[in-house]
Amino acid sequence: MSDDRPVDELIRLGLDDRGVATITIDRPEAKNALTQPMRDHLGDLFEQLSTDLRVRVVVLRGTGDSFCAGADLRSAGERPPRPDGAPSPAAGEIARMIQEGWQRLVTTIQDCNKPVIGQVNGVAAGGGFQLAVACDLVLAAESARFVQAFVHRGIVPDAGAAYLVTRIVGPQQAKELFFLGEKVAATDAHRIGLVNRVVPDDELDKAVDELAGRLAVLPTTSIATSKRLINKAYESDRATALWDEAIGQEVLMQTHDAKEGVAAFRERRDPDFKGY
Repeated sequence: MSDDRPVDELIRLGLDDRGVATITIDRPEAKNALTQPMRDHLGDLFEQLSTDLRVRVVVLRGTGDSFCAGADLRSAGERPPRPDGAPSPAAGEIARMIQEGWQRLVTTIQDCNKPVIGQVNGVAAGGGFQLAVACDLVLAAESARFVQAFVHRGIVPDAGAAYLVTRIVGPQQAKELFFLGEKVAATDAHRIGLVNRVVPDDELDKAVDELAGRLAVLPTTSIATSKRLINKAYESDRATALWDEAIGQEVLMQTHDAKEGVAAFRERRDPDFKGY
């Protein structure tokens, strides 16, 4: 398969009748490394799915033997026009590229109003590592490997690495991951909290599908609000966290699903949540 395929073939989107949206990175010949157009399209998709009422869950996966090998360093991104004699890159261009690129992508996952499941097969390296752990729930195949490859290129981990990974595993473990850049086996990733579950390779699809199905019948807006509260927890003082919780609860009590949940409890039946 050639890299001249349209971006919507390299990043494929499917939506089933349960409301499970599946995003598949389909560039196995390059270990699903993302070019600039692929990266930007992926961010656009998460923003679109976040507000699509048909969508209850998002699954992010890769084809072949890799989840995502991060950025394709061989693929030159577009640069803005510049006058003759201007430096390339100019001051601020690299920082802006990172902010508008991988940082924006990771943020769209964290800010998505739908629960996002990362289905990690094979290698999640560099930015692909952050792409995986930015997901709300991560299921990994036993053969999966995680690696912070940046030190081997002489650069600092980006794509929100220090923010995301340190909050998950703590500073000492994050330093080991960043300083050494060693491959972390799926079982070790589970031990330090990077993934929720590790399953045999041939059971990964089934495990993700079952989890997605469970999430798809739950109150989606309730999950979105819980996600925001959790993501802000490390940055909030107690008073702010309690205020956000109270306001979130008040807003949720006006939703269809909250009213349905209370009615189902009173009537001693299973609730029929709609996701809004």
